Amino acid sequence: MREDERDEPVTGESNRAGEIAAYLKRHGLVIVTAESCTAGLIAASLAEAPGAGKVLECAFVVYDVSAKQRCLGVPADVLERHNLTSEPVALAMAAGALRNSDADLAISNTGVADGTDPEIEAGTQCFAWAFRQEGVPRAFSETRVFHGDRNEVRRAAAEHALGRVPHYHGKLTSMRPGSSGHG
Repeated sequence: MREDERDEPVTGESNRAGEIAAYLKRHGLVIVTAESCTAGLIAASLAEAPGAGKVLECAFVVYDVSAKQRCLGVPADVLERHNLTSEPVALAMAAGALRNSDADLAISNTGVADGTDPEIEAGTQCFAWAFRQEGVPRAFSETRVFHGDRNEVRRAAAEHALGRVPHYHGKLTSMRPGSSGHG
C-alpha cells in the first residue's frame, strides 16, 4: 500500500478488505475486534477477503454496557466517567479484547449511528487500535463523524477501522513501549 493511500477514505469495500488482509499477512498480524456500534461489521468485512482465517482470530460484539464489562472487562469507572461514545471506552474495549485473545492487534469501535443521544452528534464513532508488540500493548485512538443513515454510518465506520491499520502499524516504530497515541 502506498504511503499516500493510508489516510484516504476507504472505497471499494471488498477490495479494501483484501488489501488489508494482505497487509496483515505480510506483517504477520492477527486481529481481534471489539465492536459495539459496528456490531461485527469490522470482522465481517475482513472475513470477505480470501484467506481471512489466517489474520482474523475472533470478534467480540458487545452492544450492551454489561457485555462490555463482562466480555472485555471494561472498568465501571471508565464507563461512569466517560460517555459510551468516547475514546477512553474504545481504548478499554481494545485492551480487553487483546487480553482475551492471542491476537497481535485489537480494533474497537463504539459510537452512535443516529440521533439517539442529544449530547452526541449523529454518526460520531470512536475507535482504538491496540497492538501487542514484544508483549507490550501500544494503543492509538481517534474519533470521527460519518454522515448517512445508520447503516451507512456503521459500514463507513467498519471500513475506516480497517483502513487505518497500516497507518497506526506504521507509527509503532516511533513509539516507546507502553506509550499510546491519538490519530
